Amino acid sequence: MVERTIHYTHVFKDYLTLTKPGIVTLVLITTVGGMYIGSRGVLDPYLAFWTLLGTGMAAAGSAVVNMVLDRDVDSLMERTSSRPLPRGSVSPLGAFLFGSVLILTSFTIMFIFVNPLATLLTMIASLSYVVLYTIILKRRTPVATEIGGISGALPPVIGYVAGAGEFDLRALTLFLIMFMWQPPHFWALALKYREDYRRAGIPTLPVSRGVRITKIKTLLYTVSLLPLSLVPYAIGMTGKLYFVVASGMSLLYLILTLKFLFSKKEEGMKLFFFSIIYIAVLFSVMIVDLVKDV
Repeated sequence: MVERTIHYTHVFKDYLTLTKPGIVTLVLITTVGGMYIGSRGVLDPYLAFWTLLGTGMAAAGSAVVNMVLDRDVDSLMERTSSRPLPRGSVSPLGAFLFGSVLILTSFTIMFIFVNPLATLLTMIASLSYVVLYTIILKRRTPVATEIGGISGALPPVIGYVAGAGEFDLRALTLFLIMFMWQPPHFWALALKYREDYRRAGIPTLPVSRGVRITKIKTLLYTVSLLPLSLVPYAIGMTGKLYFVVASGMSLLYLILTLKFLFSKKEEGMKLFFFSIIYIAVLFSVMIVDLVKDV
């Protein structure tokens, strides 16, 4: 009886690992941020519950299917070789069915309890990640990182559309900020694991174009984030508090990127972690700025 309990516990942990809880958490945070902005600071608890459940299940299911499709690549990379599928502790068929059920259930939840537009955006996010990024682009071109950013940029838009009931300039602004933030965020991590990606045959930018080009493109994206991060203030979406904080954080991000560009270091993990702090602060201050005006 004890052995059976331990077995089920391990199975549960393995399936939970397949959903990439860390990524799902970030998706939920940006979704609720977008929803709060879309609803002008007046969240409907019922709507929020179903929106977060549907979006979270879509993100989790997409992560599971991604791991099924990438299990051969994961087995070749030191960073991912200990995942459940490369280890053989979960069957590919079982994982695929699990992920598919999560995705289809999420679409149903979003359609019944949220709204059709939010459902459509959730479908685009899942399918662009699984089909466009994982199946079509990831093993063929370094551009996969940039185009793959579509799926990661949509959660706050889904939240916004759930709260506002429409897609407008504010929703587009949230999308563009997230879309431009993702490539430099990923490239900082890809630089650290470029030998892993090279061994697995994945043509990330550091593998296909080298460290110097990766640093330069990281700078270009970071430069673009400075004016883009101020658009919420320019369109009346936020107030002066956001303008001050966003200006300071974006300028600091740019300075750190410039320092990294001219350094001899080939890894940018400090930049990677700062990028997480950067996007979290931007969304947090958007919400705080909205709260004080409600």
